[in-house]
Amino acid sequence: MKKLLILAGADVHIKVVHAAKNLGVYTIVTDYLAVEDSPAKKIADEYWMLDIKDVDGIVQKCKEEQVDGVITFCIDPAQIPYQRICERLGVPCYGTKCQFEILTQKRLFKSYCKKHGVDVVHEYTLDDVEKDMVSYPVLVKPSESRGSRGQTVCASKDEVYAAAKIAAAESGDGEIIIEQYMTGCQDMSFAYMVIDSVPYLVKIGDRYLGKAVDNLERQQMATILPSRHAAQYIKDVQPSVVKMIQSMGIRFGAVFLQGFWKNGHVYMYDPGFRFPGSDFDVLQKELTGFDAMSAFVNFALTGDVKSQFGNPNGVYEYAGHICMILSISVRAGKIAEFSGMETVAKDARVFSASQRYKAGDEVPDSGDVKQRVAEFVACLPDRHSVSEFIRFVYESIKISDDNGNDMIVSRVTDANIQYIYRGTVV
Repeated sequence: MKKLLILAGADVHIKVVHAAKNLGVYTIVTDYLAVEDSPAKKIADEYWMLDIKDVDGIVQKCKEEQVDGVITFCIDPAQIPYQRICERLGVPCYGTKCQFEILTQKRLFKSYCKKHGVDVVHEYTLDDVEKDMVSYPVLVKPSESRGSRGQTVCASKDEVYAAAKIAAAESGDGEIIIEQYMTGCQDMSFAYMVIDSVPYLVKIGDRYLGKAVDNLERQQMATILPSRHAAQYIKDVQPSVVKMIQSMGIRFGAVFLQGFWKNGHVYMYDPGFRFPGSDFDVLQKELTGFDAMSAFVNFALTGDVKSQFGNPNGVYEYAGHICMILSISVRAGKIAEFSGMETVAKDARVFSASQRYKAGDEVPDSGDVKQRVAEFVACLPDRHSVSEFIRFVYESIKISDDNGNDMIVSRVTDANIQYIYRGTVV
């Protein structure tokens, strides 16, 4: 029985543990969290209390325990440590140091995009701000971060200066990025699975973001897959994106991208050399037979870049169905009641239900994913079924504080989602 080390144990990693066990692999999960706060640890064969950034400690432990392979999945902070750990252990790694740098450093990524004919969101410098050469609003963000941390939408020079300090403090390299804020444009997410050097589109979705009044305007509240722009994207944009990915020399792995749709163009703004979060692939496997998790586990233990667990062609279409990812975010405060999860989880349309907080937990005023308390992945027959499903979830879930006040914010409403099938951004 081969041993596989999984970096991080969030609930989204549970499917990695299951995939490995189904292949007869001994599973080990490591992060710094207690087992009760690291769901994948609860079902793994073994777990370690080593931070995923502790490269030296993990390498030493892997040697002692004779670990055969290491896998990262959808956690941003694990990407660089994963590459370093694999390199030092001499086990299969799906990327090189250079590839990880391009797909984790936002500024380097944007430069690479422009070099290969892929549009990116326009960027300004602090000197541009000082000289009043900026068209507001703009988004100020760290050049290296995760979960939309340290991001601020600014409408003036003074706001940019204040936001720059926040972004620099959150940035891994102390640098910031000032981008044009793409007001009214459709936010989109993309994912490619590279198998034997061929990139296959496995995810293309339209993202609905939270409200500025809740300080969640950069956070996903819902994603609809496939995107209503999928056909035009594949025809007009994808050829350049695929060529760019192939130019990196990736033989196996997952490339995650985010961008804005505007007038038939996609303006990219964020990359990742990882699989996307959420359990959209669970539904994908059910509907199409393509099993990305097993392919990743197999590669981690064998280095095989050619094996396909199902056919990846066209899986982004969900065999004619709609995949909806619905996130529930709440305002800051202490949760007194959190009910209804079982009702939603048992619904026949729901393929994945994840709860990240419970009654008694304190939710921070962070303006990022830390205010996301639950997420659901559903299979719907068509786009017109989206509204009814959203109403069902909100009618079922109750999250309140000690005074009985509703804590759920930035709710997705019928008006918000009309664009999904009408083509108009609301």
